Amino acid sequence: MTDAPEDLTNPAAESDAELAFEGALRPRSLSEFVGQAKARGQLQLLITAAGMQNRTPDHILLAGPPGLGKTTLAMIVAHETGKPLRLTSGPAIQHAGDLAAVLSSLTPGEVLFIDEIHRMARPAEEMLYLAMEDFRIDIMVGKGAGATSIPLELAPFTLVGATTRSGLLPNPLRDRFGFTAHLEFYDEPELQQVLHRTADMLGLDIDGRAVAEIAGRCRGTPRIANRLLRRVRDYALVHGGRADLETVRAALELYDVDALGLDRLDRSVMESMLDRFAGGPVGLSTLAVSVGEEAETIESVVEPFLVRIGLITRTPRGRVATPAAWRHFGRTPSQHGSTLDGL
Repeated sequence: MTDAPEDLTNPAAESDAELAFEGALRPRSLSEFVGQAKARGQLQLLITAAGMQNRTPDHILLAGPPGLGKTTLAMIVAHETGKPLRLTSGPAIQHAGDLAAVLSSLTPGEVLFIDEIHRMARPAEEMLYLAMEDFRIDIMVGKGAGATSIPLELAPFTLVGATTRSGLLPNPLRDRFGFTAHLEFYDEPELQQVLHRTADMLGLDIDGRAVAEIAGRCRGTPRIANRLLRRVRDYALVHGGRADLETVRAALELYDVDALGLDRLDRSVMESMLDRFAGGPVGLSTLAVSVGEEAETIESVVEPFLVRIGLITRTPRGRVATPAAWRHFGRTPSQHGSTLDGL
């Protein structure tokens, strides 16, 4: 029995080796960071103004899909301000005491990065309100009628929060961030810049057409682009060739990444819609059962990309395949199914 192929199109799937690789490729300054021009300009102004006034920068919220550079930007904020960086995550902070331990150990000006901040426990969120606004927390000592609140002053710090689902953040917490950056998917020229930079760091000889091919298949996400480039490098190394267009196509075909960036599960969902349900409409739970996956996986992992590239649309009656989906999979729309042309 062979292992399942690596999912190269999942921006959230990371091993220790993958994390080390990504860390080595991260730009160290805003000038090196590719893409997100508007967010970069806003961050540069925020950091420069804080430095001119000799104060810590305002708290920063970075929102957007995984793989677009939220952690990298947090590291850049610490580097640009010349302060240390403390890394943690929302799921790791399940009690107010966990957060109190982190906050009380911060040094003046330190940057605290909380990834997936929307997944923090509610008591910790409420403690964070006061810490962000007044740089202090209240520690409860004792229980019952004899309980006493002791205020603890904190060193001024900058909180950088990252979230893939900003709508889950409570309004009081969201309002306490002085700046919110919404990161967008990258376009192909920006991804080509990322890939050329990565190829240079890897010492990989790759031509422009091959870079453009990878850029068109990585879902607008730099993390996926770098991952695909690694697989192309491995393929070229094993087969003794250079990374040209033919090598890229052969490598990505081996790893089940098609011309649109669809992986095995994406294609399974689409083929099920087209072949079993005549293009829809079909309900989420029915679709999930038909491909043997959880409904949450289809809704949160597969569906957003398929909707974004225009292969499916969501209607009150269920998911419907678009004419573009029929064309991409080389099928003829069923006379009995519903497509967008009939809506």
